[in-house]
Formats: sequence, C-alpha cells, structure tokens
Amino acid sequence: MHKAGFVNIIGKPNVGKSSLMNTLTGYKLSAVSYKAQTTRHRIFGIINTDAYQIVFSDTPGLIKPAYLMHECMMSNINEALKDADVFMLMTDVNDNFHFEEIIHKMQKTEIPVIVAINKCDLSNQENVQKLIGWWKEKLPQANVIPISVLENFNLQKILDTIINFLPEHEAYYPKDDITNLPLRFFTAEIIREKIFLHYEKEIPYAVEVVIESYEDTEDIARIRAVIFVERQTQKGIIIGQKGDAIKNIGIKARHDIETLAGKKVFLELHVKVLKNWRSEKNLLKKLGHL
Repeated sequence: MHKAGFVNIIGKPNVGKSSLMNTLTGYKLSAVSYKAQTTRHRIFGIINTDAYQIVFSDTPGLIKPAYLMHECMMSNINEALKDADVFMLMTDVNDNFHFEEIIHKMQKTEIPVIVAINKCDLSNQENVQKLIGWWKEKLPQANVIPISVLENFNLQKILDTIINFLPEHEAYYPKDDITNLPLRFFTAEIIREKIFLHYEKEIPYAVEVVIESYEDTEDIARIRAVIFVERQTQKGIIIGQKGDAIKNIGIKARHDIETLAGKKVFLELHVKVLKNWRSEKNLLKKLGHL
C-alpha cells in the first residue's frame, strides 16, 4: 500500500509556515525572514519514502490586500483551499486569528484538518491549553497540535498525523523530486530572502528578483539576476555606498545557492527601476504573478 497527498499549509504571516515546511522536508525551499509577506508564491515541498509521498504546499500569509500583487498572493490561497487532501491551519501562541471566512471554510469541509500552534516554547502551559481549547471549540473535528519548529517539538507528531490522513494513491511526482519548481526560481527566492533580512522599512516589499540568465555546467552555474525596485532612491539603497550593500547580498545569496545547487556559483546582480510594478497588471504579468 502506498499513500500520497497534498498538505496545504495556510496561516497569517510570521507564524512559521515556511520554516515548518523547510524543516520537515529537510530543504530550504521557502524564503524565511522575520518580516511579514516574505512568501509570495505557492511553493511545493515534497517528502518521499517507499511508503508515502507528502506534497506540502506553502502559501503566502493571510493578509488584507493593499496592492494588486497582494490580491495575486491571496488567489494562491484560494487555489490551495480547492485541492488539499489535508488542511494544515498554522497559527502561533501570539496570533489573534481573525480570518473568520477561513475558519468557516474549515468548519464545513470534510477534508481532515490539522491546527498547528507554533512557538509553544515562547509561552506557558496554561496559555497553550487555553489556545488548544479555543481552537477545538472553533473546529471540533480538527487535530490541534502544539508545536515548536525552532525546538523541533512535536514535529514527528505532525508528520505521523499527516501520514495517517493520507489517501492511498500513487506518487504524484518522481521519487527524486523535492519540489515542483525549477532551481532558477529558488535562486531568485534566495536573493529576495537576503534582501528581506538585510534591508528595513519599505525596501524589501518594493523588490522583485528576476533571473535573466542561468547557464548551468557540470562544475559551475553562471547566474545573472536583476533586482527590480519601484523608485530611484530604492535603487541607491539596495546598491549602497560604493556598492558595498549589494556585494554583501551577493556573497550571502551565493553561499545558499551553492548549497542548493551542489556546485560553484558565479552570481552577477544588477538593480533596475520598474515603477509601480506592484500595482500595474501588465508588469505583474511580466514578472509572473498573473
């Protein structure tokens, strides 16, 4: 008997969705930072064994849209609500979950639901038990599991619960696949993650990264990437004094890309202005968001 299915992870920003998928799969697939809205696309992470295949779907964090780009991000969540074999609603001990429409959909679904309450290491037993009770009242049919991704607490219980819910099915993807997206996509995500980690205020949210060329040989990958910003002042901040800032981004990104690619990487970064790209439909389409 072989099991296979899609586990769609939904939750607000900064509750640890991407970190959970990265930890469970053993690969850094989703960009992770302490800032909200780091994840913009729906990303699959795949666990393969002889007995089962789990396809995790990490979606953008639930937000109230302020830009057309945000609406595109939320459409990814709506898609994830349609094709799941298991729903995982992820929250944390500090999360005041107010997306009642999501709870309402979970109440009506016949698909198994897991509520993972993350960051339990940052709270006390009494508070965690109150949260478990609140979620069990909201979703009586759900499996509510307190976890800590950082401390690796109860992650095996999450995995065991998912496996129990998986339907009997042949694998959806080849056994050696770890995701549904190409390496060049994750190259762009790694660069964008470094920008989220190293710049403040509006800069990370005004940035999009596009891989212009990816020349892959046996020994080295030669990559040319363009960092798009919305204003000329943002371009200056990204580059930094005498180019020091962008050089630092390149060094840190190249290290992670080499780990993922398993070979040497030559990374060339350029910064260009693309005005109002987050709000213009034709620009969002050009950048792959529509």
